[in-house]
Amino acid sequence: MARYAIGDIQGCYDELRALLRALRFSSDRDELWFVGDLVNRGPKSLEVLRFVRDLGGNAVTVLGNHDLHLLAVAFGHGSRRLRRGDTLDAVLEASDREQLLEWLLAQPLAHHDADRGDLLVHAGLVPQWRAVDAVRLAREVGAALAADAPAVFAGMYGNQPDTWDENLEGMARLRFIINALTRLRFCTPGGRMDLAEKAAPGDVAPPLAPWFSYGSARTRGARVICGHWSALGYSDSNGVIAIDTGCVWGGALTALSLDDPQRLPLQVACGAYQRIGAD
Repeated sequence: MARYAIGDIQGCYDELRALLRALRFSSDRDELWFVGDLVNRGPKSLEVLRFVRDLGGNAVTVLGNHDLHLLAVAFGHGSRRLRRGDTLDAVLEASDREQLLEWLLAQPLAHHDADRGDLLVHAGLVPQWRAVDAVRLAREVGAALAADAPAVFAGMYGNQPDTWDENLEGMARLRFIINALTRLRFCTPGGRMDLAEKAAPGDVAPPLAPWFSYGSARTRGARVICGHWSALGYSDSNGVIAIDTGCVWGGALTALSLDDPQRLPLQVACGAYQRIGAD
């Protein structure tokens, strides 16, 4: 069995299938780890959802911010609307919509393979968190979604609180966890998140720095695999491998071998389905 991590697909189904052909992926033998943002902005979110769901136990998926946006529109009882640039209509109008959305809703915000020392998240971790903390807190969000998804979606939007405190409670606690795991790019050494900043690392002044500047695989308790940050591109630093290479923006879709550190990432070129700088 081989394990591969796949970067942000965002509805780029044709590119995903081309990448898997290049990998010679076998659905009854190999395992795919998806860093989230399966859907939105690309042309075939419905096909991506169906394909990944049908992989069953051969796929590990964590939720990204675009996946949560889809769920908030679907389950939020009108509190959220589609935005300009969204390409989610086919999913929302599909005959198997409910089955797909229930499957997506059940996916976690973090996955930890403790035996191999790998942690999968969409965006990042604040410096105070180890891998075990990320998984514990992700489970809190998962339990809240299972209990009352509309309430979570109604309250999860916003950038505050921006600093972690274990004593946070209620929606403030859930919002921070969701923001860190699905939106984080920059923070301070003390863990204050700046969620408005989306630039490349070299374009942002201290005290802000990429979240992975702090700590290492040893201090986090795992090698972290993430996506979310197309302006960063492929990066392998301080025990964090980031693999969002901007597929939907005309970049590439990346596959990373999780078991062979000597094997270079494999990429396929993608069509520019969205314009850089668009909302």
